[in-house]
Parts: sequence; structure tokens; C-alpha cells
Amino acid sequence: MKLQRWIIESNEKILVLFEGRDAGGKDGTIKRIVQHLSPRETRVVALGKPSDRDRTAWYFQRYIPHLPCGQELVLFNRSWYNRAGVERVMGFCDEREYQEFLDTVPDFEQMLVRSGIRLFKYYLDISREEQKTRLAERRKDPLKQWKISPIDKAAQKHWRDYSRARDAMFLRTHHPSGAWHVVRADDKYSARLNVIRDLLSRLDYSDKDRRLTVPDPTCVFPFEPHHLTNGMIAP
Repeated sequence: MKLQRWIIESNEKILVLFEGRDAGGKDGTIKRIVQHLSPRETRVVALGKPSDRDRTAWYFQRYIPHLPCGQELVLFNRSWYNRAGVERVMGFCDEREYQEFLDTVPDFEQMLVRSGIRLFKYYLDISREEQKTRLAERRKDPLKQWKISPIDKAAQKHWRDYSRARDAMFLRTHHPSGAWHVVRADDKYSARLNVIRDLLSRLDYSDKDRRLTVPDPTCVFPFEPHHLTNGMIAP
């Protein structure tokens, strides 16, 4: 609430992107962030698959209307990085479109930051076994079955393909204006708590209690290339 009051009083524009594997915990993490915030100044964006019209437009075009204006906190539950993940693995884009995205997204994000948007990018990383367990729970729990999709059914089969796409995404789209932060999310409670701590730690709002905004560096950490081989990120 202190953060939101500061966003409103300072006319700030905050944009938070959440990416990760299917069943990585994006829904639950976002729910915990927004549950006590004002719905007038807080928006969660979770776009469906692009329409025929969307597919003929500039790739970033359908995301632009959802960007934050002054006094707003906007959280994307998946974002333009669909092209670097699901679309790449499942063949929903061609090689030219994929390479064009990787080449241009740093420039696009630089433009957002230069316009006054504060951009935060989180990737929720889980192990293969944990994903398998969570997907099985979805099929059994009637309160979670709305999450089931044909893409989910292919998640385990294409595990290594998603790993390669994730690694390429990190290496090509981690830049000073849009740095990736990795969240080790096998423990849902720890992941949610530490994402909140990390987000609060990186914004200098009024009356901050700094003792409560120190994330666990083994749970949330800025991406570095050596994390792809040292066990900090699921293979």
C-alpha cells in the first residue's frame, strides 16, 4: 500500500512482466501482489491468442494499449515474450519473425523506459518434476481446470525445447533497460514472498521499511550467463 500511494502521488508508471514455464506460478504470484491494491490504479493483463487481424499488425502493437499511464501499476501475465517461448517452441511463428523479435525487443523496451515507464522482468523457473506434479494437480482439481490448455499437454514433451528457447531469450534480451530477474519457484510461498520483496527493494517509495524488503538472493537474482550452467536455473 505504501508503494501504491507513492505511485499515485508521484505519477509513476510501473510495468511488471511475468514469464515462465507452464505451471510456473505466475497466476498465484500476481494474485498475491494485487490482492490488497486499488483496482482503479492496478491492472493485470493476460492476453489470449492473437486474432487474424493481430497477426497482420506490428508484433508489439496489441500490447501497447495496455501499457501503464501515470499513477498505474500494470502486471503482464505473459507478455510479448510469448514469441520467444511458446510461439518459438510450438511453431506459431517462423524463423524470420523470431529473429526479428529478438533483434528489436531491446530497442522497444528502451523506448518504454525512456518514456518514463519503470520496467521489471521476472522469469519464474521450476524443475521438470515440479512442473509434472503441478500439471497433474490441475487435471484433478476442479478449481484449477480452467488453466488446462493444449499447450500445457505439450509442456513436458517439449521441456528441452523450452529450455533452449529460454536460454536464447535470456542471452538476447537481457539488457540494462530491461534486465531479467530469475525466480526459483519450486517453493510457491518463497517465490511469491521474494518477488514482492524484490519489487519493493527496487523502488524508492516513501516510508519504506527496508528490513522487510530484502529478497533471498538464492530465490530471486539478476540473470547472468553462467547461471545457465551452474545449477541456478533448471536445465
